[in-house]
Amino acid sequence: MLRIAVPNKGSLAEDSIAILKEAGYRQRTDSRDLVLVDAENGVEFYYLRPRDIAIYVGSGELEAGITGRDLLIDSGAQATELMPLHFGTSTFRFAAPSDRTWTLSDINGLRVATAYPGLVEQHLLAKGIKADVVRLDGAVESSVRLGVADVIADVVSTGNTLRQAGLAIFGDPILTSEAIVISRTGSQIPAELEILIRRLQGVVTARQYVLLDYDIPTSDVDAACAITPGLESPTISPLQRKDWVAVRAMVLRKDTNRVMDELWAVGARGILVTDIHACRL
Repeated sequence: MLRIAVPNKGSLAEDSIAILKEAGYRQRTDSRDLVLVDAENGVEFYYLRPRDIAIYVGSGELEAGITGRDLLIDSGAQATELMPLHFGTSTFRFAAPSDRTWTLSDINGLRVATAYPGLVEQHLLAKGIKADVVRLDGAVESSVRLGVADVIADVVSTGNTLRQAGLAIFGDPILTSEAIVISRTGSQIPAELEILIRRLQGVVTARQYVLLDYDIPTSDVDAACAITPGLESPTISPLQRKDWVAVRAMVLRKDTNRVMDELWAVGARGILVTDIHACRL
């Protein structure tokens, strides 16, 4: 039976359970449950601390898991990213006192506070920078004011918390993270895991696309299909009304309203948008 690690709490937990449910897998209903067996799909789900998942997968105790890219890199575990899941996005940046202009080379010889020492150490090593990395579990933005560090490396969203602490972002992002599926480095992927990956990919794709249906005069089909080329090709069906056809195509969800406007402008009518819950492409 396939053994999969799922975050038991934190920002990744709820979305991880949601995508697994959409992919057709049973999930726990009681947050106190540590293990759930989905016998129908041949999978055991283990609910673990997000920081520990890469360790369990890298050691071979579990075949795969869902965790953050940042947590995988920070762990140093022998685990590899299999696919991104497009949720739990975060950006890691350096920040320092805003009373001067900073560059990456200014970090040399300084103390850098972070909750992700492994990730930061790898990044600094790759840039040829030597610094003393100070591990903190929380409130990293207070470390400079309290004299524990000179610079911090932390997750940044709006930057408001950093500004309130008198800090300013500098340099390029250290990492853009998101939820990912991981497996042990170099291990053979079992058939059950291949199925899980295909199912998850189907959900990820379905969340990004919608189905667009519309009617169009045959004289305007080429112009309309140029707007909605679909993945391989749009589906075109004849209508009872002479010289009209129905067209169906997948379009990116984010482009839906713009595409509808463009279709209307070239003569399309009866334009309908339908959500996709799952797919195999």
